[in-house]
Amino acid sequence: MTDQIRPVRMLHLGLGSFFRAHQAWYTHHAPDADAWGIAAFTGRRPDLARTLTAQGCRYILVVRGPEADRREIVRSLSAAHSGTDHAAWLDYWRRPGLGVVTLTVTEAGYARARPGDADSGRTGGGGLDTARPDVCSDIAALRASRVAEVTTAPAKLLIGLAARRAAGLPPPTIVPCDNLPGNAEAAQRVVRDLAEAVGDAALIVAAQHAPFANTMVDRITPATTGADRDRVGAASGFEDGAPVVTEPFSEWVLSGAFPSGRPRWEDAGARFVPDVLPFEQRKLWLLNGAHSLLAYTAPLLGHTTVAQAVADPRCREWLAQWWQEAARGLPLPGAELTAYQDALLERFANPRIRHSLAQIAADGSQKLPVRLLPTLRAERAAGRLPQGAARALAGWLLHLRGHGAQVQDAATDPALAAGPLPQAARRALAFLDPSLADDAELTTAVTAHARALERCLTLHSGQLTIPPIS
Repeated sequence: MTDQIRPVRMLHLGLGSFFRAHQAWYTHHAPDADAWGIAAFTGRRPDLARTLTAQGCRYILVVRGPEADRREIVRSLSAAHSGTDHAAWLDYWRRPGLGVVTLTVTEAGYARARPGDADSGRTGGGGLDTARPDVCSDIAALRASRVAEVTTAPAKLLIGLAARRAAGLPPPTIVPCDNLPGNAEAAQRVVRDLAEAVGDAALIVAAQHAPFANTMVDRITPATTGADRDRVGAASGFEDGAPVVTEPFSEWVLSGAFPSGRPRWEDAGARFVPDVLPFEQRKLWLLNGAHSLLAYTAPLLGHTTVAQAVADPRCREWLAQWWQEAARGLPLPGAELTAYQDALLERFANPRIRHSLAQIAADGSQKLPVRLLPTLRAERAAGRLPQGAARALAGWLLHLRGHGAQVQDAATDPALAAGPLPQAARRALAFLDPSLADDAELTTAVTAHARALERCLTLHSGQLTIPPIS
């Protein structure tokens, strides 16, 4: 898998499977791809950069349909680096041809505070969480001009923007590709908040003049397994250490200006629209919200993957209830929403995509506020008690209490969900949004669903006994 190295005009932070199945794939298929090589930096897996570098930054993308696989070699990566390679990171920012910086760092990677945290040393309402230890460390490092020590995504963006401005070059467009509503505004705010917290005039100016583009991204991409690598090697004759398995469906919707240029992604299937918000909400609430619902409830029925869950009539009933609640708040035609839900069921049911519920369950404290709470608030404001949302929150509460997948969420404390269920439910709701703490009716509903879900854990003759759940 050798090929001419393309000039680097794009940077990416968060070198993982989703990026390689999505942004790198769209760039690979753009008609001007030869002019838009990508230098990608890892987030959590420095070994991945070494693996890709050893194989010329080429990898095999496996598009796994319900009946067969389709394989292709993706060639849009020009370089892969560890996320700690600050010298290389800053070098790319100083190159005149740089036009775009994308990132996939998960919701937690933006280091945002939850609403209501301002009184505990944080900038509330989704701004930078200035009480987080890694953010505090980055602030101290930037004040001392030790840029090689920063670790958070906002800090890496900020030092890049400062380096580019110092070189007398216009900033590239920053394109966050994570599941956050208004992800451009969210990313822009944390970068500006960080500059303000450091108090350096040059950083503040650099942060204020960067263009950001809003995006909605969608392509189910489960974690690659050893068996996947073995199958790829057997089928292709190439021992690819970093193949990616993904579904056939893919969607990318963008809105924003690209004054320094960009690949012709629209010719590869991306859509450029005046407002991404309706598409963001549709995906966050109907797809990601459904994923979270299944991640916290389906394991209590004995399921480990999305496909197993949607094959269970009980889970499909829960999905339908949640979708009915969420769809009421979406500003899109009813027929379009129905068609989207039907397509989701088909995608979820793909028996050859092993999308782990445990993988989806990680970092729930960061995901649920954008996936579930907008619908919950809208329903409560309309005088309705959304049972689908309450059930999903009950599943998350039990997850925190040790049922289902192991908790992987640095933002939560085990004591949050300890003790009697009613008190634990109230604390969990208050943790997600302090305004929910005094909603006694909602607390009662979450508690009732949690108790019903607990009964699903009862084993009888080696089989799960599943009692009715209202």
